[in-house]
Amino acid sequence: MKRKILSHIQIIALGYFCIAIIGTLLLMLPFATRSGDSAPFCTALFTSVSASCVTGLVLQNTVTYWSVFGQIVILGLIQLGGLGYMTIATVFYRLIIRRKGLREKVIMAESINTTRMNNFSNLIKKIFWGTLIVETLGAVLLSIRFIPLFGFLKGVYYSVFHSVSAFCNAGFDLLGKPTPFNSLVSFNNDPLVILVISALIIIGGLGFLVWDDITVKRFRFKRLNLHSKIVMTVTAILLLLSTCLFFIFEHNKLFDDMSLGGKLLNSFFSAVTPRTAGFNSVDIASLSEASKLLTIFLMFIGGSSSSTAGGIKTTSLFVMLAFVFSSIRGRDGITAFGKSIKNEFLNKALLITFINLSLALGGAFIICATEPVSLSSALIETFSAISTVGLTAGITTSLSSISQIVLILLMYCGRVGSVSFAAALFEKKHSAPINYPAETITVG
Repeated sequence: MKRKILSHIQIIALGYFCIAIIGTLLLMLPFATRSGDSAPFCTALFTSVSASCVTGLVLQNTVTYWSVFGQIVILGLIQLGGLGYMTIATVFYRLIIRRKGLREKVIMAESINTTRMNNFSNLIKKIFWGTLIVETLGAVLLSIRFIPLFGFLKGVYYSVFHSVSAFCNAGFDLLGKPTPFNSLVSFNNDPLVILVISALIIIGGLGFLVWDDITVKRFRFKRLNLHSKIVMTVTAILLLLSTCLFFIFEHNKLFDDMSLGGKLLNSFFSAVTPRTAGFNSVDIASLSEASKLLTIFLMFIGGSSSSTAGGIKTTSLFVMLAFVFSSIRGRDGITAFGKSIKNEFLNKALLITFINLSLALGGAFIICATEPVSLSSALIETFSAISTVGLTAGITTSLSSISQIVLILLMYCGRVGSVSFAAALFEKKHSAPINYPAETITVG
């Protein structure tokens, strides 16, 4: 019998599946809940997938339903999902065995969505220590507010939990007491909490490759590689533009009772969190229709490649827009910052966009067909799941088992990567392609 060898993508997809199942079993233990009763399988599975896929959608209020043990399991799943389980595995692997074969390096590179193979071990080291430093610094800053509010031990614990959750773009929180599913609404006028969480989200969403490039080039923009320039430019434009739009849409509506500073602060946070953190400082269901549409758009874009964020990624958006502008101006090829971009990246961006859009719309169709919810609420839910965001219009807890399964599959696809997930299922050896005769068709 010929031994079946799994491909790199299949190993990664299987790894995330195993992590989700292990997390489910741990969360089903009686002492994982505050009541001492075993959590239902669907609740444990949904929570485990949401945490390991760094999404943040929940069926039960995290702080009141899960015990400290259950919360620590969730935190561990968030860290594994955020860094990529292969990244963490690499760190432990280096402690035992110094040598790694090419196959192992390729799998590790795939797990953080990079093709870089040179000095790969140094990159993994930078990711591990960089994450530890940023999350620690975030926890220290959050403790300034949380320790006076919750006491020393609880304040430190809350600071660490929310720092990790924010950096990994997960959106899980422990602030839903006494008001369930409150997220950061109670702190929407607190610049320290909002800005620290925002900074952690942005840093996590920039991507590991951008960190490495910035540290090597010593923050000199002109010397950065093309990927870093695109990521930083698109991120800055999206943050600035969407902050202005949220302010315009909500300044005399949802933000009407806030001061000017509060309006600006919450407009900025509303622009940051859909890409793809899942925290919210205002009630998402109370947003105007224009703001809901903007939120869906930002969730769909997500963060950047090789980051803790989901979505189609900022680079995909840039490549597609650059192609459109080049075509309008009658130019061949795609250029940016004095460099050309290969057509294969455009093909991949279009494929990712089409698959993610199809999955989100298909999921919304199923939810609308089975649940008494509005289209906008269903779209927020499915785009939040496929982009691993975690924002909700408040319908997650009332969904039936069918809709919950839909969201579980969308979260899993969103974390593994929609294209990678499809390839993992159907990948096989292909013989040499056959060239068929070409013929013209009418388009448009």
